[in-house]
Amino acid sequence: MSASKSILTRFSGTNATFWLGLLLVGTITLTGLLSLVWTPYDLSDMVAGRLEAPSWQHWAGSDRLGRDLFTQLMIGAQIALIVGCSAVAIGAAIGVTTGILAAFATRFLDDALAAFFDILIAFPTLLTAMLVVAASDEASLGTAILALGIGLSPIVGRITRLLTKQVLSQDYITAARVSGSSWPSIVFWHILPNILPFLGVNLALQFGLAVMAEASLSYLGLGAPPPNASWGRMLQEAQGTVYTAPWGAILPGLAIFALVIGVNLLTDGLRDRLDASRRQV
Repeated sequence: MSASKSILTRFSGTNATFWLGLLLVGTITLTGLLSLVWTPYDLSDMVAGRLEAPSWQHWAGSDRLGRDLFTQLMIGAQIALIVGCSAVAIGAAIGVTTGILAAFATRFLDDALAAFFDILIAFPTLLTAMLVVAASDEASLGTAILALGIGLSPIVGRITRLLTKQVLSQDYITAARVSGSSWPSIVFWHILPNILPFLGVNLALQFGLAVMAEASLSYLGLGAPPPNASWGRMLQEAQGTVYTAPWGAILPGLAIFALVIGVNLLTDGLRDRLDASRRQV
């Protein structure tokens, strides 16, 4: 009985945000995965009349060309997850590497890299991504992912630098050096395991930022080109009919809101659990 009570206590209270976030993110993730093998209709097929309201045949209605909006929402979930995960992976690869190098560098180089991070962070991620996409030959999903990854990297790098410096000041790092451990082994066996739990919370927040930035790029015509059904592109296509067929704009907007809020709630729940673990140590 005591064990069951402790489990219930552990996952109640503040962890309600964790479970709500998990529900939202899990639902969208399952929808995106399902779209890989099944959608109600083909993405480009005009299977209904123009701007039909939601019905049993078309759960989210149809767009101005008669395409099924629920199919587009499912594909949009897939694209949002691909962009978010890929952009965070690229940003983490660049940011963690440069952040650790800055923490190990000489004081002059460390200060220079820290100032460089601050300068890049001063530019909004979306603006940085727009500049990278504009510099490429054409807009594509891969270009958008790369641009967002580059835009996120200075934030990850700055946080990695600060966390690494905190770990390097601990006594067990000195003990590892005295015992003859090399710096690469210290990085892989001591630094990364200690910073990843806290860095992971920040990366989850960057995922939400990447999703919003991709939607903004697609809305501006700089994201995934047609026939990709990005949520941002759906908003752009629905802006001319927002008064006559509002569901075309409301539904992708709600999808973006649900995914970003879900990730933030999930992150808050994870942060609460990490803080509780630290207090118990």
